[in-house]
Amino acid sequence: MATLWKNVAAKLGRSVRGVPRLLRGRTAGPQGSTATAPRPGPPSAGAGRKPVAKATGRKSTASAAGRQLVYAPQPDGQADPGEIVWTWVAYEDKPAEGKDRPVLVVGRERNTLLGLMLSSQHERDGQRHWLGLGPGAWDRDGRPSWVRLDRVLEVDEVGIRREGAVLDRARFDLVAKALRSDYGWR
Repeated sequence: MATLWKNVAAKLGRSVRGVPRLLRGRTAGPQGSTATAPRPGPPSAGAGRKPVAKATGRKSTASAAGRQLVYAPQPDGQADPGEIVWTWVAYEDKPAEGKDRPVLVVGRERNTLLGLMLSSQHERDGQRHWLGLGPGAWDRDGRPSWVRLDRVLEVDEVGIRREGAVLDRARFDLVAKALRSDYGWR
């Protein structure tokens, strides 16, 4: 199968290294999840350049996930739990569209990162399922951020564009406490 894709790539004049994995999709997610096949991401950055990395588009509700939280940031250039990274995230109401946004990594399942998206929109303050984090190095303008607790993003490790910052242990513990008490995490 890989040879077939290489031949197709040669004919198209572009790399499709990740296409077989993306096409497999995921037909069944964790119990109670709303897992779906991957959605298309933003267009590539231009002719002759690598396509923009994409989040898988899969998500599951935090309460159904029952997953274990981990805090293990390491300054190794790879995304680790406890770090805030940037990746493309699909909109819930228009899954074929989305935007680049910061995501707090809270766990890992092999090469898939479990993350929670961040927002700098002030109307998130006090909203259900959103927890205030305050400002951090992930936002170049120093705006306060809120993390969404009820939407767990499953992001392929290759879909991470860049590391934004390490979330300090105290704020990570606040997120962990909320996920454990209200959303069934371990």
